[in-house]
Amino acid sequence: MNTLYSYIREGEHQTQDFKFRIDDARKIARTLVAFANTDGGRLLIGVKDNGKVTGIDPEEEFHMIQGAAEMYCQPPIEFTSQIWQDDHKLVLEIIVPPSPLRPHSAKDDDNRWRIYIRQDDHTLLANKILIALWKLQKKGVDKPQEFTEEENHFLGLFRAHEQLTLSKLYRLSTLKKNRVDYLLTLFIFWAVLEMHIHLEGTFYSLKTHVEE
Repeated sequence: MNTLYSYIREGEHQTQDFKFRIDDARKIARTLVAFANTDGGRLLIGVKDNGKVTGIDPEEEFHMIQGAAEMYCQPPIEFTSQIWQDDHKLVLEIIVPPSPLRPHSAKDDDNRWRIYIRQDDHTLLANKILIALWKLQKKGVDKPQEFTEEENHFLGLFRAHEQLTLSKLYRLSTLKKNRVDYLLTLFIFWAVLEMHIHLEGTFYSLKTHVEE
């Protein structure tokens, strides 16, 4: 029980979420996908948002999670589980590891397959740059000794601005959007640029160690 309460004291965060119970397998699939696509995570089912233990029927909740992971996640999500007891109340812990098979997707409210990530204690849609980055990480592209004139011009936009959104980058650049997307992804992969994902939007900037 000390372990369970040490988890609860942490509150909800990047790798932990509380659920009173599972009512919607499709909705919980988004949380499973977000954990698998990001840093992994822990679901404590039978715990309210405020940390109060309410308890659940672990067998019933396990079947809901299993159904969500197998039927409403693409590809299916691997997870492990453990049951904790607080007096007569039971809490189901579901552990989702970060997945080497990412990106995983789950259905949105319009029944479309979408890719989700975890940011702090929120489940967010992954943007196309992050998805492209994952693909690039699988195949890799060597970093050249010198950048081309086009690449240096592109980086110059970031030297002139502390941070940029993708839409502002489109406006500033003379390149086609798909070329901007590719260069942005490439420079993030090479650790020249970095991506900052926030609830209010995603921003891109030079990494602080990059020489001007």
